[in-house]
Amino acid sequence: MTLSYTAVIIISVVQAVGFQIGLWTVFRKAGVKGWLSLIPVYRIWVWMRQVIDRPWWWMLLYLIPFINVFMGYYMVWETIRCFNKTSYLYLIPGTLFYFFYLPYLGLMKKEHFTPRAELPEFRKSWARGWGDAIIFAVAAAYIFRTFFIELYAIPSSSMESSLMVGDYLAVSKYHYGQRIPQTVLAMPFMQHTLVFTTAVPSFVTWLELPYMRLPGTTELKDNDPIVFNYPDGDTVAIEQQDRSYYAIVREYDAILNPNAQPASLAYVTAHYGESFVAAVRHKHAGKSASDAVKADFTVRYRPIDKRENYVKRCIASHGEELTIRKGVVYINGKKAPVPKNRQFSYVAPGGGISKRVIKRLRINAEDVYTDAAGNQYLFLTDSQLAELRDMGKILVPQVDENYGYDESIFPHDPRYPWNKDNFGPIVIPEKGMTVPINDTTIVLYDRIIKNYELNTLERKNGKIYINGKVATSYTFQMDYYFMMGDNRHNSADSRYWGFVPEDHIVGKPIFVWMSLDKGRNWGDGKVRWKRMFRPIR
Repeated sequence: MTLSYTAVIIISVVQAVGFQIGLWTVFRKAGVKGWLSLIPVYRIWVWMRQVIDRPWWWMLLYLIPFINVFMGYYMVWETIRCFNKTSYLYLIPGTLFYFFYLPYLGLMKKEHFTPRAELPEFRKSWARGWGDAIIFAVAAAYIFRTFFIELYAIPSSSMESSLMVGDYLAVSKYHYGQRIPQTVLAMPFMQHTLVFTTAVPSFVTWLELPYMRLPGTTELKDNDPIVFNYPDGDTVAIEQQDRSYYAIVREYDAILNPNAQPASLAYVTAHYGESFVAAVRHKHAGKSASDAVKADFTVRYRPIDKRENYVKRCIASHGEELTIRKGVVYINGKKAPVPKNRQFSYVAPGGGISKRVIKRLRINAEDVYTDAAGNQYLFLTDSQLAELRDMGKILVPQVDENYGYDESIFPHDPRYPWNKDNFGPIVIPEKGMTVPINDTTIVLYDRIIKNYELNTLERKNGKIYINGKVATSYTFQMDYYFMMGDNRHNSADSRYWGFVPEDHIVGKPIFVWMSLDKGRNWGDGKVRWKRMFRPIR
């Protein structure tokens, strides 16, 4: 259940009013004038010094952004203890729901305030001591990673060699503004699945907040590396989580739908074989593609902030026109800046590059493969390419020279004969921008309308209905971005699944704090020392 903005405002008002009533009444029980709780900032000083009797320098911590969130909860914890409540049964729910519990403590006559210095000595058991330490460590770390910096690992070579497999990133949440957690009921530090399981969700969707973001220190701009939630990951097939659920549905649709594009069926047949096509038709005759996929796989929905985290480079921002021709990116008709370590694919006929050379040049194992004919394919930076050619190696670039339909490329429609090297032109959607909607253009924007901006969308009798009304145009409610990996031929990015909405933006990678080469041993250069604490550009 996703709350509306009205519901969020009501809850916020309830929290503010409850907190104010609680602070006023607790002040009075502590022998402090209640009206002092109405004075912004000063009331924190009074609460800290006169109510819970904490040192003056705590105020300095409270004035530090994001740390003050932790300090506020800790002060509530200490206030509850002043009512001689030492059990976790009171402390944990009371702290989390302070806007109810503080008024209860302040208004109920049976609850008595005891100055901190007069509280009876509380002897902590070994278990209680560790429990307190763990609770405060988890709370502090959770607040820090939510509002300040979070650590991520690079799992794939899509940004190679700008960001390498084995790089561990520090990602800023404050550059573009902290996104308020939307999935409220979730296990801390687990993205979407409980540890030691492959399918048990780490969250429940009983309560979800709408998208809200605090002001940032900078604007997201072209060429920025960005961490974001995978837009195509709102639904996943658990047994094939490394693939797009929607790609699987498109493949099944090409097989089961008699009106599917012949090019789509040809693509599926070429990739999976006629026996696979025949088996799907036999097993799921008469079913829709989505029903057939649900019969073959465990299908799960994931909220925005529980989708996989991806890192790519923002190639184009909202309102800009993007075109890719022969692998060259153009923004508004001009060549886009080229990342220093951009990679393309090359073929070495006859598999001519030895493992020793591959290792010396630090070419990632994911960026080398050999086909059935023995031809070796490598994804290389310009510098790696130059070194190999200096050795006399023959390397043929694998760039598509012309436009041509590729089923895997967005928007997955033969009317847009685009491929990974020839794409667009297309304008990136911008908040407030209106576009015409018809049978041809709807394939560009249907996921935006349905999945990202949560409208109903139907096509009936040659007409398009949005929220039950005939529509010939659509006005976007959010800004969008186009992301690409620097490893241009080995990256699942916006060319394959489309635009990234603003509410999916997680943060900005700022530096590599650790880098380990999984292809090497500890005594053989496993730690990439030169990449340690290197700023990311």
